Amino acid sequence: MNVSNMLKLVAVSLLALLLVSCSAPNVEHYKNTSPNFDFKTFFSGNLKAYGVVQDFKGELTRKLVVDMKATWNGNEGVIEEDFIYDDGQTQKRIWKITLNDDNSLTGTADDVLGIAKGKSQGSVFHWNYNVELPYDGSTLEVNFDDWMYLVTQTRLINRTSIVKFGVEVGEVTLVIEKI
Repeated sequence: MNVSNMLKLVAVSLLALLLVSCSAPNVEHYKNTSPNFDFKTFFSGNLKAYGVVQDFKGELTRKLVVDMKATWNGNEGVIEEDFIYDDGQTQKRIWKITLNDDNSLTGTADDVLGIAKGKSQGSVFHWNYNVELPYDGSTLEVNFDDWMYLVTQTRLINRTSIVKFGVEVGEVTLVIEKI
């Protein structure tokens, strides 16, 4: 094999490795896991979340508690979230959710740009959406990549990557409990 072909082989191998290492997990991978995550069943009634926000270096920047109330009319739901941060700041988000027959859902909220889209399989729910966050007296558009892992029928762990220009700039970790 000549040097030119060898370099091409190395370049193609490196590119393939890069593509594989950058691929995101797929919710279908969790199809046979349990307990089964039924979004409507879990997000019904009153819930409470406890969490932390970390910056891109993994350093803790904030702690928060979220009171939630979820109600349903058929496959149309409303989830009211009241955030209280450790610095005293408060925030409210009201989700309007639509469940679809294929375990997917869509959602909108005032600070969500466009439509959030998600799907559950097995014990996992994944959704993705863009949010306009308050930042330094202005706002910043970021992508939230949410993964929810049902641990028991009354408790789940939510990990959210906050992404700007394709780079993770922060992370939110929540434990959400039915109360």
